[in-house]
Amino acid sequence: MEGKKEHQTKTDRITIKADGALVVPNIPVIPFIEGDGIGPDIWAASRLVFDEAVRMAYVDQRKIEWKEILAGEKASSKTGNPLPEETLQAIKDHVVAIKGPLTTPVGKGIRSVNVALRQKLDLYACIRPIRYIKGVPSPMKYPEKVNMVVFRENTEDVYAGIEWEAGSDEAEAVIDFFNDRMKVDVRKASAIGVKPMSEIASRRLVARAIQYAVDHDLPSVTLVHKGNIMKYTEGAFMRWGYEVAREVFKDRIVFESDLGEGPGVAVPPGKIVIKDRIADMMFQQVLLRPELYHVIATPNLNGDYLSDALAAQVGGLGMAPGANMGDGCSVFEATHGTAPKYAGKDKANPLSLILSGVMMLQHLGWQEAAYAIEHAVEKTISEGLVTYDLARQMQESRELKCSEFGEALVERL
Repeated sequence: MEGKKEHQTKTDRITIKADGALVVPNIPVIPFIEGDGIGPDIWAASRLVFDEAVRMAYVDQRKIEWKEILAGEKASSKTGNPLPEETLQAIKDHVVAIKGPLTTPVGKGIRSVNVALRQKLDLYACIRPIRYIKGVPSPMKYPEKVNMVVFRENTEDVYAGIEWEAGSDEAEAVIDFFNDRMKVDVRKASAIGVKPMSEIASRRLVARAIQYAVDHDLPSVTLVHKGNIMKYTEGAFMRWGYEVAREVFKDRIVFESDLGEGPGVAVPPGKIVIKDRIADMMFQQVLLRPELYHVIATPNLNGDYLSDALAAQVGGLGMAPGANMGDGCSVFEATHGTAPKYAGKDKANPLSLILSGVMMLQHLGWQEAAYAIEHAVEKTISEGLVTYDLARQMQESRELKCSEFGEALVERL
């Protein structure tokens, strides 16, 4: 997705140069996590598509050497740990990885394998491109107007997991501190959570979002926040975002507030407009005027809500790819859950994982293979060949199994 790439010809690990560019061998070793629930089904279909797209695009000159690593239920059953240290080290060593959906064991262990993976590897940017693919059923009248990339801060906010159960000694101690020392009235027996948001995390997330807009020649970046209420957390996110825009990108950006108001406002050629919106108002905007928004930068919780709501506008989470990216490594992932109801039934839609693989191939600089998959997806859907989740909404369609859908994509590469 970002930076220049160099290519080497032997089987080897991907590495990162000092300037952040990837050095990609022709046969890179890429770790994968199969995933829980429907994970094995969608991974098998996706891997088939990835391998065939790379083979066809590069006439056997390139291929991916897959390396399985463990997380979630499979890791728990084999190692007793849902996120083994070996898995984290493998991702660090190989720089790029891809994963299916994961389940966290209930009532024990870490709160979320996905959240822990992001925090332990400092994958601070959750990047979710949302665009409409023609033929996909949508509740919107004009879903084709939705074409945005959400940059969600991935390591802080309420997802930091700093909370205590109501009535616990820890919660009562925090309440006493608030009441006695901070002179803030908090009800006894309340559950308590902490929402940390730092300048460094906010600035680097916004900087990455603006750099993406620069690299892809996109017209605007919108900071989405609830700073009118949470003035010192989400309000600070907005303020730090404007600061990094001014300090790092001053020659490439213009602030919306400097352009004036009303229709027909002229944007200087080559400039990216930096603006902000209150989070609840933004949910209206992406429904009513989605064409005005291109890159969104937002804190963790807002980004979770907003990216899922946008995915619903273009067909649902089954169509939504995603990547968790840091400065040292990246993990591409299916953005939906494990859907245990359909586990092992060869029924689930693999497109979230397949399209995440497209993002991964673009990140490697393998644009030809990425484009081949995108073209095959559009052609297959246009022919009404879809999995059950889409078939039940499309009158003229033929329902395919998960594996059959993967085979249909291969035939249309």
